[in-house]
Amino acid sequence: MEITIYHNPRCSKSRATLALLEEHGHSPEIIEYLETPPEADRLAGILDMLGVTALQLLRRGEQAFQDLDLGRVDVSDEEIIAAMVSHPKLIERPIVVCNGKARIGRPPESVLEILS
Repeated sequence: MEITIYHNPRCSKSRATLALLEEHGHSPEIIEYLETPPEADRLAGILDMLGVTALQLLRRGEQAFQDLDLGRVDVSDEEIIAAMVSHPKLIERPIVVCNGKARIGRPPESVLEILS
């Protein structure tokens, strides 16, 4: 079973989610997404697996959200995805992908439901 975590080692929820996966005997592929952000098509696929819109995966408290005016009514998913690729801090974290499904590790235990 392949497990991938889009991880930020500075984030407590991300560290807790990784530790939980390891406690359950998993050795996920770790992608430090701030260094290696997913490409737009991969991010769109993750959105599909999560069952959320780009806006729902967007971290609105980041300065780039304001700078790029992503709170506009007419902002498109494509524009948000492009912004997340260019400014990966905008991506909610952590994201775990396994078996064609994905979950955000908030709370960390939510990722366990996709591991079976």
